Amino acid sequence: MSKVILTVDDSASVRQMVSFTLKQAGYDVLESVDGQDALNKLTANQVNMLITDLNMPNLDGIGLIKKVRAESRYKFMPIIMLTTESQEEKKAEGKAAGATGWIVKPFNPEQLLAVIKKVLR
Repeated sequence: MSKVILTVDDSASVRQMVSFTLKQAGYDVLESVDGQDALNKLTANQVNMLITDLNMPNLDGIGLIKKVRAESRYKFMPIIMLTTESQEEKKAEGKAAGATGWIVKPFNPEQLLAVIKKVLR
């Protein structure tokens, strides 16, 4: 059974690129348009990993991570921030919220897959 990765981004093109990369590598992919949509999908599906943008409407990436980490079944799930933000204070905020890793857009598909292989057991 392949691992399920939920990708969360308000940009359809970014979601498509991430999904394509992950599906080519053999992962099952769910897509969400913002943090609130992601929470709904997490409730309805068994997810092994989360890849989220930072800046989104309704619920941003930091808020999403905090809510996900509050759920006992997702306490140790790998969560990667995939965002255009690269400031150290934003990274620190993400880490404090519970992000496992941080990748700056535009991303390199090989880099994304290498990070996933490293954190997803």
